[in-house]
Amino acid sequence: MHEAATTTAPFPHPEEAVRDLYTAGITACRGAFSPRWADRMREDIDAAFAEARGREGGAVGRGPHRYYVEIHPEQLRGFVDLVDHPWVRAVSEAVLGPDYRIVELGFDVPLAGAVNQPWHRDFPMPGATRDERRLTSLAFNLTAVDTREDMGPFEIAPGTQWDDDARFGHAMFPRREDYPRYEALAERKYPRRGDISARSALTVHRGTANRSDDPRPVLVLGVDAPGAGNDGHHDMAVTREFWAALPERVRAHLGCPVVDRLTPIVQKHTIEGLVMGDA
Repeated sequence: MHEAATTTAPFPHPEEAVRDLYTAGITACRGAFSPRWADRMREDIDAAFAEARGREGGAVGRGPHRYYVEIHPEQLRGFVDLVDHPWVRAVSEAVLGPDYRIVELGFDVPLAGAVNQPWHRDFPMPGATRDERRLTSLAFNLTAVDTREDMGPFEIAPGTQWDDDARFGHAMFPRREDYPRYEALAERKYPRRGDISARSALTVHRGTANRSDDPRPVLVLGVDAPGAGNDGHHDMAVTREFWAALPERVRAHLGCPVVDRLTPIVQKHTIEGLVMGDA
């Protein structure tokens, strides 16, 4: 890795991450990358965001002044650094098995004026989670800024990845009368540049109101256990030249199409309900 992992402290043991993910539903590796590495990631996010907003279907709304953009791996100069990071690899394997698949690369951007999202999970609970109490996917998040309170921090209700409520709207959205429970559980997160978090996207969460003048971009890396099926919601691809240059241990987990030329992604990873405005 170049300009990548810091050496000031050892990374958390993957067993700690497994325990965190099966209890709280979220875990973290602080200082996984240098702030300089995160600043390069911010440059790539800003470039991809400007391109996406300039064409039809390039960015999808996640509520007022809040956007999601999926990108191809070649749009992120640190892609190999990220997916080959020892903590990311170890946690993915410990939770999802040795044949885990990298299925999503994108970013969320809450701009100034973004409002509270409704409490939600990112997709309905899979049968394996309901019946076997087994997690089948992970979302790794990397902030592009040092998060401040006025930026609208990410808020999560620990332990709610196991909530199995038939009354959830679209199997993802708790009823508004149940919001006090989630608010009582809620923890706000204040990651800094270089930190990585990993969570079950089933853990009920929301973005909060961005009352600052600054955007709060966050990179998203989605990883599946074999057969989880989330790859069907994403369109990332790599060119043959990029594929040939990847380490074999990265290619082994990357099942996306290999193409002669990349096509700009038309976003389809929508989450019903997040355009409802202030919850």
